[in-house]
Amino acid sequence: MTTHQSSSGHTRSKSFYSLAGLLLVLVILVLVNVIFSRVNVRWDATRDKLYSLSDGTREILSNLNYDTVIKVFYTRDDTHTPVHIKNYGKRMMDFLAEYETYSRGKLTIEHIDPEPDSEAEDQAVRYGISGIDLPTGERVYFGLTALAADQEATIPMLDPNREEQLEYDITRIIASVQSPDKPTIGVISALPVFGMPMMNIQQGGGGSPPWMFITELRKNYEVREISPSADRIDESVDLLMIIHPKDLSPALQYAVDQYVLLGKNLIVFVDPFSVSDPPRSPAKASSGMDALFQAWGIEADLGKAVADFDFATRLRGQNNQVEQNPFWLSLSSQALNRDNIITAQLESMLLPVAAAVAKQPESPHTYETLLQSSPNAGEKEAMMVRFGAEALRRDFTPAGKAFDLAAQITGTFQTAFPDGAPTPQAEGADKTPEADAGHLAEGKGPATIVVVGDADLLFDNYYVSHQNFLGFNISRMFNDNLNFVLNSDEMLVGSRALISIRSRGKFERPFTRVQELEKRAQARWLDREQELMRKAEETNQMLRQLEQQKDDSQRLIVSEAQEAEIRKFQEERRRINQELKKVRRSLRADIESLGNTVKFINTFLMVFVVAAAGIAYGLWLRGRSRRQSPEKTDVQDRG
Repeated sequence: MTTHQSSSGHTRSKSFYSLAGLLLVLVILVLVNVIFSRVNVRWDATRDKLYSLSDGTREILSNLNYDTVIKVFYTRDDTHTPVHIKNYGKRMMDFLAEYETYSRGKLTIEHIDPEPDSEAEDQAVRYGISGIDLPTGERVYFGLTALAADQEATIPMLDPNREEQLEYDITRIIASVQSPDKPTIGVISALPVFGMPMMNIQQGGGGSPPWMFITELRKNYEVREISPSADRIDESVDLLMIIHPKDLSPALQYAVDQYVLLGKNLIVFVDPFSVSDPPRSPAKASSGMDALFQAWGIEADLGKAVADFDFATRLRGQNNQVEQNPFWLSLSSQALNRDNIITAQLESMLLPVAAAVAKQPESPHTYETLLQSSPNAGEKEAMMVRFGAEALRRDFTPAGKAFDLAAQITGTFQTAFPDGAPTPQAEGADKTPEADAGHLAEGKGPATIVVVGDADLLFDNYYVSHQNFLGFNISRMFNDNLNFVLNSDEMLVGSRALISIRSRGKFERPFTRVQELEKRAQARWLDREQELMRKAEETNQMLRQLEQQKDDSQRLIVSEAQEAEIRKFQEERRRINQELKKVRRSLRADIESLGNTVKFINTFLMVFVVAAAGIAYGLWLRGRSRRQSPEKTDVQDRG
């Protein structure tokens, strides 16, 4: 009886403790939820930290001069708003919350839903945010405005295709409203980068808008057009850009020389064969920079273009067949300098026909390569661009070294005009004493010059595709040409903090292993193709020699020797064609094998990991159960 009561009391006590333990666990869970709901904990596991604020954004947020408000005009209509905009909107609002958290009260995010015929809709229109008209008749707003002191900056449309540039776009307008003054960039160009005005009916033709890089620069800078006929550059210009110079006058060359000697920075885009130049242009190559390049310690042969079969671009040739054109350089990340702030995080660029840039052996200035070809490249006459890739393959021999396509030069330079200002070109004009007043023979301080061997990379078609979405023009970048230009300008005139934001890398990464397989196969293909061309040329030459040995009565008769040469060539061609087929089959087999390996890993690796973890956990439980069993048996025996 005593034993039974003791057992019953022990059971009730055990039940009480179990209930109390359960209640305690519930209380702990509630408290943990309350605590962690007030804590913003994030872990970004992506390689390039694509979902975290970059150091540049944090630096700008830490140094805000004025309290800033970002008004987000976003229509949250679950019925009519397109799905891809809703998904992008959620990611965008979460990302903006990071700005608000890190700013420690200096930046506030306000979400405004501009319903039809509301004050919020009027406010959106007042800030320049135009809605997107849907086929259903509804209007969707998706833009934002930054306000600080008496400054404001607006993004009229948050383009989902520009998600990779979202942080830069937002941080840029935050930085822009902190100061009322914009740096000034002067542009000298022989290309119509500022657009073409509308022409009347008699002249024929219409106008064209400014190139996109000009539009982008105008968001942060005052962009000033400087005529190629100018003879001076105002000191108020903070940065000078020279694009495809052609026959610069001595007066303008002297003005550029003196501008650099003031310690001002410069970007030069030269071109050996500009494909963006108007068709009627008599000269396709840049010119008029030789004396300046000499003074800056660099050289560039603008009569030659770099041909690179490793970075060749697929283009449709003159015979309407797609071919790998080695003059059009599709540069991968391997061609970009990872140690320079301009190109550190860029991924790809397209240079349609570029010249090589090189440092002079005796130059004392700091020279740093920005863009570079592969060793499987060589310099060819620029005029060969007109004849396509087929003509180049016949006698192409790689130089075995890489060519610089863009470089950064820093130093205190000497003048290219040691005798002072040049004599005016006007007939009978003499140089006045005032012309040499203030002449600088040596730089007042260090200057930085960026020289690029191609100007066509600035043309819209070579880095952006334009689309019309629901009546709204949107743009999609497919390489980093624009980022290269913006990075260069930002480094030379603006805030370096923005550079790490703009060039953060891509969400999509290429299959580099497949690209390497294709390059090796292409090299083997090129060797066999050149061999076949040599054999064909030798056969043709032999046939011509045999033809010359005939008399007039034998002109229309094919001799036995000619038949033998033709049969020999046909047999050689069959052999080489078989080898080319083997190269193609081997390439396809390697790519398929790589694809099957990746597919196997993606399909079964996680299953194996989970199964192995489950088995390990089961074995651990089993071992633990065995260790506890003797203890329970011993307790029962003592009871």
